[in-house]
Amino acid sequence: MRLPIGFRAGATQAGIKPSGKPDLALLVSGTPCSWAFVGTLNKAAAPCVARGRQLLAAGQGLQAIVVNAGNANCATGEQGIWADARMAELAAAQLQLAPETVLTASTGVIGQPLPVEKIEAALPQIRLGLEIDPFMEAIMTTDLVPKMAEATLSSGARVVGVCKGSGMIAPNMATMLAYIVSDAAVSQEELRRGWQGVVDKSFNQVTVDTDTSTNDMAVLMTNGAAGPVDLAEFWQAVERVCVELARKLARDGEGATKLLTVKVTGAKSDVEARKAALSVAASPLWKSAVYGNDPNWGRVMMALGKAGVALEPDKVRITLQGIPLYAGKVLEFDRAQASQAMQAEEVLVEADLGLGEGQGTAWGCDLTEGYVRINALYTT
Repeated sequence: MRLPIGFRAGATQAGIKPSGKPDLALLVSGTPCSWAFVGTLNKAAAPCVARGRQLLAAGQGLQAIVVNAGNANCATGEQGIWADARMAELAAAQLQLAPETVLTASTGVIGQPLPVEKIEAALPQIRLGLEIDPFMEAIMTTDLVPKMAEATLSSGARVVGVCKGSGMIAPNMATMLAYIVSDAAVSQEELRRGWQGVVDKSFNQVTVDTDTSTNDMAVLMTNGAAGPVDLAEFWQAVERVCVELARKLARDGEGATKLLTVKVTGAKSDVEARKAALSVAASPLWKSAVYGNDPNWGRVMMALGKAGVALEPDKVRITLQGIPLYAGKVLEFDRAQASQAMQAEEVLVEADLGLGEGQGTAWGCDLTEGYVRINALYTT
């Protein structure tokens, strides 16, 4: 996928991943960018997240991102803080930039020292180009497929996004590494005003296993190369890209065979609707039922009830794959037909709470033996 005007990307093999696949990547703008950042709320956050927040608070522009995959550089003490700063310095020197204009990111196994010497040796091997695909490939860990999306505005400006994530995915900010870049001219103040809202409706509505990573971040960068844009159209495009990426994250969940989409309407507010939808998408019992093609709607009701939102069961309506299952009372339905309908790439469950105008959507996946197998053997 071609990058917006002024951006380049590249990657190489630094020997961090045991597989020997590409594991060190750069994403660079030819000019300083306006940018916005959200990082994980996990209290054991990695140094790259802390450093990102520091750069955000400093308020200056961003020009590059350096990412290593295979090592989270988390829970590594003072050595880890030094290693993260050193990675920024090395990338900055390679690009002839100031270190404070370079954002760092790490993903992979927690609790292992980052091999900075491998990064130093490999950075000069990176050749920057106009396609984002090499960058995407290098930041993947347990991902089975790359996750990319794009949108074009009426002005011709483009929005391109990539993200990685397959396991340790649960919303508490962004739940993965996500990078959205655009050549639209949008101020830093505007980006920071609107970015959290987009994240709340997209990445923060994804769950695979309810585990929030220590290294999550979502970054939005604009370099202005394509000129001014209509801001409403810009944010619509950014949200569209992020929702598409969020859906891809859920579908590529570790061991997943299906995408699970949960739509909640009739809540007292959009916030409550999103919270209720997420509770259903995260329920291990309902996720297991989706895997087994079991239309056990009682598990949906249970998940709605534990969500911490206003709920009156006699006003709730639950529909599965377009088949009404519950409407304030138990409905007669063809269980075999409903089970057959669940044998699809995407399973949709809809719940109308009957209490207001709030609405929200969440995305997850089924829970399979594959998830246990992948994570039982993750470091062995």
